[in-house]
Amino acid sequence: MSPGLETSDAPGSSVSQAVRRAADLLLREQHTQGYWCARLSADTTLESDYILLQLWLHPPAGGRWNPPSRPLIDLAAKSILARQLPDGGFNIYPHGPAEISASVKAYFALKLAGLSPDDPRLARARERILALGGIQAANSYVKINLSLFDLYPRAHVPRVPPELMLLGNLVYEMSSWTRAIVVPLSIVQGSGGRRPAPAGFTLQELFLPGRSLGFRKPGDGMVSWRSFFLGLDRLLRLWERYGVKAVRRRAIRAAESWMLDRTRYSDGLGAIYPPMMYIIMALDVLGYRRDHPDFVEAVAQFERLMVREGESLYFQPCFSPLWDTGIAAYALGQSGAAPAGALERAADWILSKEVRRKGDWSIKRPNTEPSGWYFEFANEFYPDIDDTAMILLALRHCRAGNAGAQDAAARRALNWLLSMQSEDGGWAAFDADNNREILSHVPFADHNAMLDPTCPDITGRVLEALAASGIASDHPAVRRGVEFLVRSQEPDGSWYGRWGVNYLYGTCFALRGLRASGEDPCEAHILRAGEWLRAVQNADGGWGESCASYDNGTFTAAASTPSQTAWALLGLVAGGDESSLSVRKGIEYLLRSQRPDGSWHEEAATGTGFPKVFYLTYHLYRQYFPLLALASYARAADGVRIRETALLTEERL
Repeated sequence: MSPGLETSDAPGSSVSQAVRRAADLLLREQHTQGYWCARLSADTTLESDYILLQLWLHPPAGGRWNPPSRPLIDLAAKSILARQLPDGGFNIYPHGPAEISASVKAYFALKLAGLSPDDPRLARARERILALGGIQAANSYVKINLSLFDLYPRAHVPRVPPELMLLGNLVYEMSSWTRAIVVPLSIVQGSGGRRPAPAGFTLQELFLPGRSLGFRKPGDGMVSWRSFFLGLDRLLRLWERYGVKAVRRRAIRAAESWMLDRTRYSDGLGAIYPPMMYIIMALDVLGYRRDHPDFVEAVAQFERLMVREGESLYFQPCFSPLWDTGIAAYALGQSGAAPAGALERAADWILSKEVRRKGDWSIKRPNTEPSGWYFEFANEFYPDIDDTAMILLALRHCRAGNAGAQDAAARRALNWLLSMQSEDGGWAAFDADNNREILSHVPFADHNAMLDPTCPDITGRVLEALAASGIASDHPAVRRGVEFLVRSQEPDGSWYGRWGVNYLYGTCFALRGLRASGEDPCEAHILRAGEWLRAVQNADGGWGESCASYDNGTFTAAASTPSQTAWALLGLVAGGDESSLSVRKGIEYLLRSQRPDGSWHEEAATGTGFPKVFYLTYHLYRQYFPLLALASYARAADGVRIRETALLTEERL
């Protein structure tokens, strides 16, 4: 424990004890290899898609469906039912309202798993779906998936053409996760892939009478990019019927090659759930035997995401070891409560995961030496700017067994980060200048994540990492990053959070980046942010924000959570507020809600996958962020006391 944590002012001594308990718990969670990797959970759509995949892999025989995976399907159905809302629907974040796409997927999966349409649970789900607009209101990917089994009219789902692969670098103008989804899906759809549903199986009861099956038209009747892409979709249908088949075959082979290349040095395509599911379907439609090494590997990587605990089964969307390790090691380092051996093991493991091959990012940065870190255990094509910045911050506290190797890796990663700055001065997640807004209007872009634009939360973290790595505040990249943050501040003083819920997350890391970059706490943008944070504090002293903030386009309060309270405190401290009543009440909330074993409880989803569409519950957020907040508060309070003591000494002299 560093001397700065031995605080004497209330609740100072309690802060020291809380930090020790939290650090001890986090150290117990460290794996022997040196990393941290906690559970990552989401909504019922993952289990629903698993059941859909089983129908694809094991189609009915003689009209009857009796797949070999029936025991797992039953467990998945049980998991889905356990999360059904009282109104019959299914939500996409804890305590959220029923959402149409998740509800349609769940209904399909449960009915396929054997629930009778007369079952009261399915009847309630059906009523809720119709109240939400029927199956026609579901997103494009739900409709595409169902169309593969002729459960939604193919004439009314968007085309995902494999010919995209023949249009130069167009696919790289999509976000990394979108291209990893679109490429295998284009093979499935472009090859005419389809499977039968069980005899008599239908979803006709979910179609709302009188509602169009087609795409939503632009509301103003004017020519728009949306209109253009709807027209292009119609042309693609004609191309499928009358086009040159050799071109389609060439496109599919190009997509196949692209897809398989990106399974090398990775734990599955993109190392995330949707692409890992679609590649199995793509390999199947391409005729790969079930014992082919690529097929076997694809299935094995997908099934690794399955978690079975007794009679419970659910899927993780991916694994998060680099992210968890970076934040855990940094929080422990800031606390001063970790033995050097634990941090050395973390650093050694981190260094073993540095990217040393060029990936998709190099299309726009071809002359940059590969480096950086990804999110998962292995995902060489997709190093992540946010993870790389977090790892660089962690490495300031960790010394690997080979100090020279660590210094070299840090230098490479720093240069990679600098090269990945976009033209607007900000940083995105995986790519630079991935902001062709026109692509957000294509018919299959309604997953709300077609692009990977720059955002305040990542930009703030990168600025913090640059400062910690010795980059001066007058460096051109730093000044451009600061200007981006000042320019992107919301009118109320907050910042949007792309990868965490939402304005609390964005404001926290924007403030930390600004302060690390040498911004004066008396600057108007920092003062406004602090006022905003204090204004949205809950009566219990904590902070909480609902995922509905994304739907509403403004902060939407929710019950306090440990992780969001920590973000607010970290933002306030970064903004120069170490001792206000708001800060003290926030600290008291964390102290009061900490359990005897050093842990905090949190049910809310405070991580963001795709805003408005997919949210994440990181099960270590409630541990390492409060630890970091308490440690930062203690260090800041210690600094205040040192300054006050120095002033008193000067006065006496």
